[in-house]
Amino acid sequence: MERQEIEIFLTLAEELHFGRTADRVGVSQSRVSQTVARLERRIGARLFERTSRQVTLTPIGEQLRDDVAPAWRSVEEAVARAMAAGRGITGTLRIGFSGAFTGHLLHSIAEAFGRRYPGVDVPIRQVQISDPYGPLRAGDIELQVTEPPVAEPDLTLGPVLLSQPRVLLMSSAHPFARRDAVSVEDLAEATLLTVGGSVPAHWLDHHFPRQTPSGRPIPHGQAITHWEDALSLVLAGKGVTPVAAAGAQYYSRPGLVFKPFTDAPRIDYAFIWPAGHETARLRAFVHVAMERVREAGGPTRAVESLWAEEGGDA
Repeated sequence: MERQEIEIFLTLAEELHFGRTADRVGVSQSRVSQTVARLERRIGARLFERTSRQVTLTPIGEQLRDDVAPAWRSVEEAVARAMAAGRGITGTLRIGFSGAFTGHLLHSIAEAFGRRYPGVDVPIRQVQISDPYGPLRAGDIELQVTEPPVAEPDLTLGPVLLSQPRVLLMSSAHPFARRDAVSVEDLAEATLLTVGGSVPAHWLDHHFPRQTPSGRPIPHGQAITHWEDALSLVLAGKGVTPVAAAGAQYYSRPGLVFKPFTDAPRIDYAFIWPAGHETARLRAFVHVAMERVREAGGPTRAVESLWAEEGGDA
């Protein structure tokens, strides 16, 4: 199999869509179809079942994918290491995150990155929610994963690493705890814990609104500066707060309840970095990260896929 044939086959096996495969590989859709047909003639069996609605791998296609993919990744990593040496991708890339599950995912990505770029050290640290951009601006970290919106002229917003349903964290004694789900409109009947510190107003308004969609005021309670404060305040019945659904895997404890929203937008977590400071190390890490995300099925499945790889333990 030629290099492009392998790339097209493995990409189609992942995307199961001819158009998206063509876009990712950078060829026409007809080239993808021709390549697959040529491979099937050579092998003597169908690799994909195609209908007007879906594309699926045949058992032989699955076998070929499982046999070829590990070897292909090894080749890509070997080429990347050689390119990294040639381009001088070495040194230290300091990365920050906001949320335990985000850090968990970044550590997993860093392992894959280290196999491809062994000359780069990747220390990873948590950034406090009360000063979301301070370490980045101070140069203590070079790359960060955080929740948009980011409307800061000195910061560049990169691709979304993961996306989570928004849920409401509350005490098991709260009246909402008896419901199956909540709506944003319900927040008018609760006290919403918010975030204090050097946090942009537009970010607060997005994640901690002051009124419901119908215009009813939402009572705001204490502003927290550390995530652990939110857990203790919620347990004490001082308020509720929106969080990502994955937080239930990390912060679950007796007395805490996580209820899904029926109408709130998802919480995205995207890469950001200082404008004008996009280094080769940074670009390489983001590239490897987004490869992992695509392999996992996209930003909405990134965390769940990681847990599955590790046996379901958070």
